This record gives sequence, structure tokens and C-alpha cells, in this order.
Amino acid sequence: MHTKRSVSFQMNDTKEYIVEQAYKLFLSHSYEAVTISDISKAVGLTKGALYHHFINKEEVFKAVIDKHLIIDLMDTNVKYDSLLQYIDVSIESSRKVVFNTIGSNSNFIPINYLSLLIDALRHYPDFTLNKERLFSSQIEKIRAVLYDAVEKHEIRNDLDLDITAVNYFSINLGLASNLFTNKSPSLAIDTLKRQLYEFYKILKI
Repeated sequence: MHTKRSVSFQMNDTKEYIVEQAYKLFLSHSYEAVTISDISKAVGLTKGALYHHFINKEEVFKAVIDKHLIIDLMDTNVKYDSLLQYIDVSIESSRKVVFNTIGSNSNFIPINYLSLLIDALRHYPDFTLNKERLFSSQIEKIRAVLYDAVEKHEIRNDLDLDITAVNYFSINLGLASNLFTNKSPSLAIDTLKRQLYEFYKILKI
């Protein structure tokens, strides 16, 4: 006998399975190329059964992006007493983002993830808007950290903090390029770490 709770668990498990199988499809093919028929075949459900969980392909895609393209994992509650400590925190945040997105995928192909990100920006307006807000808030946060570092005489006081904050943020965005160059998440993070430490040397008093 199925209780409401057991039915709910089964529904959630099925929905999760659909998201995981659709993720593989969207990762290997473009959003336009993947059809609802492709998804139903991948999960072994009829279209009618699939529509019981998601109303259309767009909804499936949004669920995939919400789960697998989480790029705002930086813990704003983490305390740091210096710019150098902030750098270490941001490196660890980038590490979490990369490994939460890629996971233990032994067949890591950088261009597939970049294509998925581009599709998300094209076909998921809320994702784009949220990331634009996130990027703006991150730059403001970096500027505040830099200002504090100047006040504490950790870094030079002749810096254009607005541009320096953008430069710092741009180095972090370069992680995508590092992934293409190194084809290894660990090496990409290591390169980012070296870049940020070199940038810090330039700023130091």
C-alpha cells in the first residue's frame, strides 16, 4: 500500500532521475538539439509520464541548470581579517564551484560545460539576471575588502579601487580559461591560486 509520503518520495526520485539524465543530454548537445523525445527515451518514460513531472523541455532545462550550474557558493558569513585571507576564501569557494559542477566526471570536456553555461544565459532569463546581480555584488564586496586592506596598510594606497576590484574579479572569471588550458579542474584551481597570489604581490606595500 502506497502512502502519500511514499508516493511523494517516488515522485521526487523520478524527478531527480529525469534531471540527471537530462543533464547528460544537455551537456553533450545544445539546448536546441535536445528534444523532449530524447529526454523521455533517456529516462525510459513516455512523454505523457514525463509531462507529469515537467510541463515542457524548458522546465527540465531550468531544473538541470539550478542543480548543476551553481556558481554562487561563496559564504558571505565567512570572516576574513585581511585581503590575503579573503583570497584564500575565494579560492576555496572557486574550488567548491568547480567540483560541485563537474563532480567526479572522468570524461571532463571543458567546452561542454561552457556550452551549457552559454545555453543557460540564452534560454534561462532568471539565471542571467541572478548572475548579473551576483557579479555586481561580488565586485562591490571585493572593493570593500580592498578598501579595508588599504586602511590596514596591507596594500598600497595609490590604487584605483574600482578598477582593482574589477581586475580581481576578472582573474576569477579566468578560471574558465584555465579549465580549457589545463583540462584538469585541480590544475585550473592551482593556476587561479597562483594568479591571485601574484596579483596580491603587486598590491602589497
